[in-house]
Amino acid sequence: MKFYHEGAKEIPIIAETEILVAGGGPAGVGAAIAAARCGAKVMLIEKCGYLGGVATAGMMSHWSGAVHCSLLKEIMKKTAQSTSLPLEYAPELTEHDFNWSIPHECQKQVLFQMMREAGVTVQVHTMAVAVIKDGNKVKGVITESKSGREAIMAKAVIDATGDGDIAAFAGAKYLLGREEDNACQPVTLMFRIGGVDYARAVFPHSFETFIDLPAGEIQALGKAHLPAPAGHVLLYRNLLPGEVTVNMTNVTGINGTDVRDLTRAEMECREQMDQIVKFLRKFVPGYEKCYLTASGEMTGIRETRHFKGVITLTPEDIVEAKVFDDWIAVKNYFNFDIHNIKGAGLDSNGAQKFFRAKGEYTIPYRACVPEKIDGLLLSGRNISGTHKAHSNYRVMGICLNIGVGVGTAAATAVQAGVELRNADIKNVQQILLANGTEL
Repeated sequence: MKFYHEGAKEIPIIAETEILVAGGGPAGVGAAIAAARCGAKVMLIEKCGYLGGVATAGMMSHWSGAVHCSLLKEIMKKTAQSTSLPLEYAPELTEHDFNWSIPHECQKQVLFQMMREAGVTVQVHTMAVAVIKDGNKVKGVITESKSGREAIMAKAVIDATGDGDIAAFAGAKYLLGREEDNACQPVTLMFRIGGVDYARAVFPHSFETFIDLPAGEIQALGKAHLPAPAGHVLLYRNLLPGEVTVNMTNVTGINGTDVRDLTRAEMECREQMDQIVKFLRKFVPGYEKCYLTASGEMTGIRETRHFKGVITLTPEDIVEAKVFDDWIAVKNYFNFDIHNIKGAGLDSNGAQKFFRAKGEYTIPYRACVPEKIDGLLLSGRNISGTHKAHSNYRVMGICLNIGVGVGTAAATAVQAGVELRNADIKNVQQILLANGTEL
């Protein structure tokens, strides 16, 4: 590989804050709002032109995993009050209700509104491209945007980038993907279709949802007629009349931290979308006149870097519903949602319908603290956990829940003048309970 030597240059420091959150997806939204509500001076940067990450830019169908999270309930309640929704929309949130579905455009505005109300300084269209360190301590980040290369200094940085870009720049130790071979779960570009007759439509919501149709069983039809590695059928109710959110594109062998792999994923997913629409029209009742209405701005990346924290979350911790002494996120519940690394459907190590656990589990603060890097916390799917454990806590509701805990801990540590790894967790837990967390 050839190299070009870039000369040294002065980078303007455009902001100095107490807490900088990198990434405006669920984990970053939770961290920023929670830290600001604790009285900290907070700035959030995001690469897209709006907030929400996978929930909005990724056009995810619905929230799940931590429906007891008070901030998630608040987000959904405010979203339901949007005047841009259909006039007949009157949600009543229950644990299994499809009203956890996401009206993407309305939620974008709601998240901006909540940031303003919390006093968070938001800067979108901004990517973090490097860190500023003093020894092993992160002191800020360097960004790139239409305004050029700039620096933001902070007393604490929260990495909510999903892939853990900040932590990687800082030199934190991590493992990519699956332990034995570094393979990552396949990626998906979500999209919406219109023209669906809800009176006759079916909505298979998992790989293990089998529905008999006139032409055959729906998952078997998908495997037989969709282009590999696509082949499963996942269709979700939407809050817009006649629209359905589709989770059926599938590309394997993608490293979500490599721009060339990401480019290939985008192109292959879009090629699959046309074939999926044709498949639905031909085989699935109620979808005979369906058509593409919108697609995500970003491909959904399920798995990349798992960072080495003070402790590592395991599948046994989840199945045993472990309550850690240093919990910062509680009442998390999901399945081992490991998409087939080699093709369509569920991986042999995954478990959806037949997932069994003793109850809801907690996320320990120590899994959010990099083993050897100070001034930095992990938030979301980049925390310290195994490949299998990650398949459970990677979902948006749990990432939001983690963000709330991490943001609260960062604020208390900064205010007390201690290193992030030395945050008073008992105090953090008291604040979380006072702010709506339910044990």
